[in-house]
This record gives sequence, C-alpha cells and structure tokens, in this order.
Amino acid sequence: MDKMLLVSDVIDHDGLYRLAEAQAGYFSTGQAIAAGMDRSTLAHHARPGGRYERVRRGLYRLRHFPTSNHEHVMAAWLPLRGVDAVVSHESALELHELSDVIPTSVHLSVPRTQRGQRARSGVRLHTLERPPDPSEVQMVCGLPTTSPARSVVDALQAGTQLEQVELAARQALQRGMTTPRRLRAAAQGRSGRVRRFVEQILSGEPT
Repeated sequence: MDKMLLVSDVIDHDGLYRLAEAQAGYFSTGQAIAAGMDRSTLAHHARPGGRYERVRRGLYRLRHFPTSNHEHVMAAWLPLRGVDAVVSHESALELHELSDVIPTSVHLSVPRTQRGQRARSGVRLHTLERPPDPSEVQMVCGLPTTSPARSVVDALQAGTQLEQVELAARQALQRGMTTPRRLRAAAQGRSGRVRRFVEQILSGEPT
C-alpha cells in the first residue's frame, strides 16, 4: 500500500488533467509517461469505470470530460503532433467556420520529410513540399491550423467543391480574417487554375 501511495505521489495527475483539458480531454501515452505514469498504472486507470478511457492504441481521454464539436480533429492530430502536423484543407475551413463542407476525414498536413507516416483510419494526410510557415499557422480550438488564406488555396488545389471554396474565401474577406494580399501570396507558386480562381474572387467576377 505504501509503495502504491509513493508511486501515486510522483504522478502529476493535475498537470496531466490540465494538459488534456487543453486538448478536448485527450492525451497520449507519451504525455502520460511524461507526467510520471508508467504503462501499467495507465492501464489500471483506463480499466472500466476508471478515470480514463482508452480510445485506441496510444490515445486516451478523460472519462467524464465534456464532449465538443471538434474533438475528433484533436484525436486525429495528437498522434502526429511530433511530426509538425497541422490541421489543413477542408478541416481547417471547418475549424475557421468558413464553409458548409463537412469533411469525411480529418485533413492534416505534414512536411514532405514525414511522408512515411502510416495510414490512419479517418485521417487524410497531405505531405507538402512547402509546408506552411509560422505566419500561415494559427491556433484554433487548441489546434495548429492553417490560416484562412492558406486553407482556401490548399482546399482549392486539392479539389474541394468550387462553390465551397468561393464561399470560404468571400467569408474570410468579409470577416477580416484575411486580405487580398494574403490570398494572392498564398496562391503564388500554385497552378494557373488556382491563381485565376483567386483573382476572379478578388475581382468580384463570377467563378
């Protein structure tokens, strides 16, 4: 009993809770270990009725934490946080509340150097030769997310329905979430189709 108390004393349960609280109630095995918990103790707390629930291998959730609209995005991103993954494309537009599209998978982008990641159910992984620079990433709902301008251009290039991309771009401009200059900058180096579409939106021409 004394040994169990000693082990419990070195686990930062409060710190792990605060971390999970900022991540929609989720945390990874690595984060639990960093809080001082070994795998057997984690399995003990994840038993039926315990304080945590096991979502899948390497991913846990605070059992009674309130649900949220975007927690599925957090659950998809957490296992890839160590490879500079960011929420992008249609999922970024969803987080920014800029379109009506409902992605069938969570879209995440990683640098081309990380293209060897294994396939994950419910995740569409994009590997980018030019990953977003810091000015193109914002924190939304606790998640690193591509900026509205970058999200619009990425979604357009990836084949999202044109009316949804147009809606997203016009709403981002109207709400002051981006500017014509940022949209043009995001479109630089993309295909002629993408650049023309952006110019049509900025000129007010029908697309």
